Amino acid sequence: RSPVLCTHGCVSTSQPLASSVGLRVLRDRGGNAADASIAIAAALAVTEPCSTGLGGDMFALHYSSKSKSVTATNGSGRSPGKLTLDVVRNDCPGDDDVEGG
Repeated sequence: RSPVLCTHGCVSTSQPLASSVGLRVLRDRGGNAADASIAIAAALAVTEPCSTGLGGDMFALHYSSKSKSVTATNGSGRSPGKLTLDVVRNDCPGDDDVEGG
């Protein structure tokens, strides 16, 4: 992979086209990391059809501006059958970013 230098944000994927889609969402559309991730997943579904896409495994770093801390999430594998939004909220006390619909 090529080195990536970033000033205010960056996108890195296995496909240059998917990376450019994510960058455009951030730069030209004023999107955030979640918006860029969704656009990238859509592009990867075309450029790399065997990738897991949305709903597949993931690894994410979450920065909480409230606590000024970074949390790593490894979402590999299946979710437990009895996992609910309430369980997640209880495991993340004080984090107002956990939402559900």
